[in-house]
Amino acid sequence: MSSKQWRTSGDAPIGEPAGDDAFDMATLLEEELDVRDLQRGDVVEGTVMAIGREGAIVDIGSKSEGIVPVGEMHSLGADPLSKLQIGEKLLVYVLQPETAEGQVLLSVDRARGEKGWRILQARMEQGESFEAEVTGYNKGGLLVNVEGVHAFVPLSQVVGVKPGGENGEGLSAAVGKTLRLKVIELNRRRNRVILSERAALQEWRSQQKDRLIEELREGEIRRGRVSSVRPFGIFVDLGGADGLAHLSEISWDRNKSPEELYKVGDEVDVYIMKVDPETKKIALSLRRAQPEQWDAIVDKYEVGQVVPGVVTKLVPFGAFARIEGPVEGLIHVSELVDRRINHPKEVVREGDILPLKIVRIERDRHRLGLSLKEARREAELMGFVFTEGGEVVSVPDEIREEIERREGPLPRPQASGSFEALGDEDVEVPDAELDEPPDTASTAEAAEADLEAETTAEAGDAQEPAPAEDPQEGN
Repeated sequence: MSSKQWRTSGDAPIGEPAGDDAFDMATLLEEELDVRDLQRGDVVEGTVMAIGREGAIVDIGSKSEGIVPVGEMHSLGADPLSKLQIGEKLLVYVLQPETAEGQVLLSVDRARGEKGWRILQARMEQGESFEAEVTGYNKGGLLVNVEGVHAFVPLSQVVGVKPGGENGEGLSAAVGKTLRLKVIELNRRRNRVILSERAALQEWRSQQKDRLIEELREGEIRRGRVSSVRPFGIFVDLGGADGLAHLSEISWDRNKSPEELYKVGDEVDVYIMKVDPETKKIALSLRRAQPEQWDAIVDKYEVGQVVPGVVTKLVPFGAFARIEGPVEGLIHVSELVDRRINHPKEVVREGDILPLKIVRIERDRHRLGLSLKEARREAELMGFVFTEGGEVVSVPDEIREEIERREGPLPRPQASGSFEALGDEDVEVPDAELDEPPDTASTAEAAEADLEAETTAEAGDAQEPAPAEDPQEGN
């Protein structure tokens, strides 16, 4: 009986009919030839076949199964096994072609690391910031894996995270979070990568600030978050850029400090008073961002009523005075005294308490028209004392006490003529504004027209607006 002979081509053995057994044998032989001959350092693609506590089994086309230990997949995140799925394609690096257990030891981190070093080098050269997940921590800072490369974020470069004790328990809260980072040091020979959240955040905030400076419009109301509370005011984050609400613009109640009213993290509405593109400074007001108070307060007053008010600002065409809370009005220069004057500073100054007659209420625009000269007769009955020229030289004690409880200490009236001794810096008005005296031919029409400048003038506490012109000029 002759022995069996086989064709290398995979056909049926001589003397026997072809069949499924013969086909299967040929297929196995072909697959045996296709088995990869792996070497340390090879980077190959495989398929995840199983996931366990110790790692993942990966089919890489070798005669032995590949194993990726949990310690070799940090680049996938804080909980790497949860990021894998059975059947998923995975790029791996061959650490050991065959272990004592007959497996192929693989690494996801090393596979990504080869590419990761080049990516990190390019990001450092370009100054590019990026996002990465925190995978661990030690007492010195946070551990991050970027494209398979282990990197470190020193505590000094972490924003808003401080160690909770000797073992750094406070840093543990950052594990699993995604941070925006920037490469500040890279040395591949020493396997050293230092990242900074602080530098990345500063760059991001600078970009956001430029964007906000272009977007913000004076007079609008924005929502923000209190980022810092200081004795001189409150900083509010508007979404990448901070604006300052000065102490005088925090509340209508001057008896309360910023610390009593707000704390870091509070969400607040702010009124945009001034935006300076050159210095990139944003002046805000918290008290002006509550227009609903205006209507409620004004309901207590009516046209023709004489009320005390405090002068808040002088401008060439008149003086602004606050009646109560956010309610302010304009005293046109022609409504101060009966005689002709060149500038309001000749008669009044900021902080003066004056008796004022309400001549107009514009509810839709939240504005008042006020008059000092028309209030004189009734004011004298209230106890105010005037000079022959119409200047207030004495305020009733009960009225002063009531207003100072609300506004804080205010200056005492001075004798006639003393206002002219005030320098231009006291009213913050350029000399050019005083060259031409305003024409006061039509008092009512002029006062109404000048109210258009109120919004711009109100923002002057943060930065003096462009010189205003009296609308009567040239009529």
